[in-house]
Amino acid sequence: MKLHTKIIIGLLSGAGVGIVANAFATGAAWVAWIGIPADRAAEKVQWVGNNVAGPVGQIFLRMLLMTIVPLVFASLTLGVAGLGDIRKIGRVGGRTIAYFLVSTAISATIGLILVNLVRPGVGLDPALVKELLATYRAQAQGLQAGGGGQFGVDMFVNIVPSNPIKAAASLDMLGIIFFSLVFGASLTMLPEEKTKPMVRVLDALGEAIVKIIDFAMRLAPYGVFGLIFVVTSRFGFALLQKLGLYVAVVLVGLLLHGAISISALVRVFGGLSPRVFYKRIRASIVTAFSTSSSNATLPTNIAVAEEELKIPAKIAGFVLPLGSTMCMNGTALFEGVTVLFLAQVFGVPLTLSQQVVVMFLSVITAVGAAGVPGGSLPLLMGVLAAVKVEPLTIAMIIGVDRILDMARTTINVVGDMSAAVYVARTESEWDPRTVSADPKLAA
Repeated sequence: MKLHTKIIIGLLSGAGVGIVANAFATGAAWVAWIGIPADRAAEKVQWVGNNVAGPVGQIFLRMLLMTIVPLVFASLTLGVAGLGDIRKIGRVGGRTIAYFLVSTAISATIGLILVNLVRPGVGLDPALVKELLATYRAQAQGLQAGGGGQFGVDMFVNIVPSNPIKAAASLDMLGIIFFSLVFGASLTMLPEEKTKPMVRVLDALGEAIVKIIDFAMRLAPYGVFGLIFVVTSRFGFALLQKLGLYVAVVLVGLLLHGAISISALVRVFGGLSPRVFYKRIRASIVTAFSTSSSNATLPTNIAVAEEELKIPAKIAGFVLPLGSTMCMNGTALFEGVTVLFLAQVFGVPLTLSQQVVVMFLSVITAVGAAGVPGGSLPLLMGVLAAVKVEPLTIAMIIGVDRILDMARTTINVVGDMSAAVYVARTESEWDPRTVSADPKLAA
């Protein structure tokens, strides 16, 4: 059985068992009618949550949490160092990165607008919110959030960490990101013989962290069962409804970005019909949706770009590998929506300037997300910490993340392909009319 199937089964069974358990714990009259004292039923449900389901879910969460700092540092440093000498990167690299950042920023903005319009986290019973807050504050065990959410001179000064180790220990994401970018840029300015050992160490570190995430994802079906059971057994169906609305907001945002934003970018900057574009990249879409991995989809992407879109090999070979790491449209939208949803649920007010910080962090941390299933979750916890939302409140959405992961990876891959179309048109003799006129399209 495939992992994503196991995770979905874990989600559905955990939610179902949790709702039934909540009914036992709160339905005093009918529980007593079948011969079980109501107080004993509630006690047993709580015991299972505290001693079985909860610990399994927390182990899964903590395995993700412990990867945040090394993952960001290794991914961003390698991403910058891999560009080569910044002074010699040329127009191709500049256009590619600019497109990545612009398209990702558009995606994150769509997500923030939708979550502010729909407000899926608002409207829960105040008593339930209070209990949720108490639960997750206890789980966080004093984790201090670094960074800041207020615009001003102090925020820009604090982006530069006086002590990168302290920034890492306090999950100061802005400080970690700044240090990683500067470190990577400095490597590009050193002779290759000096940087090779460091790049190899960072590459090995990144690969090791991806393996840790892979270990965590093997535990995911059981962790998801435990986390969603704890939530539904304690808080019942009301919270599950809010989760459903949150899922809908993310999926609608991804659909809008794919259907409108990326289509417009392909038409305006790539000169290609969106209908033709999406028809020719169907293999990439199916692979991305089924694997939930930008890295696993990369070979298919390159083949589709060269064979179906007729993009020159040198352009596809440069843009798409870079995009599988740096162009994360769907991930940025997902992170922005999730942070605001959890802030709404727990009553953490975020001003417009703080939401802009969320968008900025969503765009930048998406660059550092591992292109593997669940690779964005550790970084999302860092963004939560940066705006003073308890990172472990992510437990609320872990259960439904697999569905969202498949959808956002699809948008990530579509964004990569649209970037390849744009760069091919501006930096080579590629003509979009040759794609539209291809007789295979009619077939």
